[in-house]
Amino acid sequence: MSTAPQAALKEVVKTDKAPAALGPYSQAIKAGNTLYLSGILGLIPETGKFAGETIAEQAEQVMKNMGEILKAGGCDYSNVVKTTILLADLADFQTVNGIYGKHFPENPPARSTFQVARLPLDARLEVEAIAIVQ
Repeated sequence: MSTAPQAALKEVVKTDKAPAALGPYSQAIKAGNTLYLSGILGLIPETGKFAGETIAEQAEQVMKNMGEILKAGGCDYSNVVKTTILLADLADFQTVNGIYGKHFPENPPARSTFQVARLPLDARLEVEAIAIVQ
C-alpha cells in the first residue's frame, strides 16, 4: 500500500467559467489521465441562476458549463467517454438529445439517462461526465 499523500494521486480541477460546486465536492477531479466531472446544472456562473426555466435553456447552459470544465482539465468534448444524464422529466429526452448531440457529432460517448424524483435547486437536468486526458 502506498504511503503517498492523497493529494498527489488526484488534482482538483476548477474554473470560474462554470458554476461553483453547491456543496463539499469539486467541479472535476483529474486522476491519472482520467477527468471525472461532477454533476453539472444549467446555472450561469456569474449569477448562480438558471439560464432559463425551459429544458432547452438549461441543457444549452449545462453543455456550455461542461465545455468550460473540460477545457480547465485539458480536454474538450471529443475526450468524453461516458456521460450520465439525470432528467426531472423523461419527456424531455428528445429535446436534450438534440442539444447534447450537437456537442458529440461523431463517436459519441457511452451514456445512461435516468428520470429522477428531484434534482438540486429543482433543476430540469443534471449531467456528469468522464473524459480521458490526452
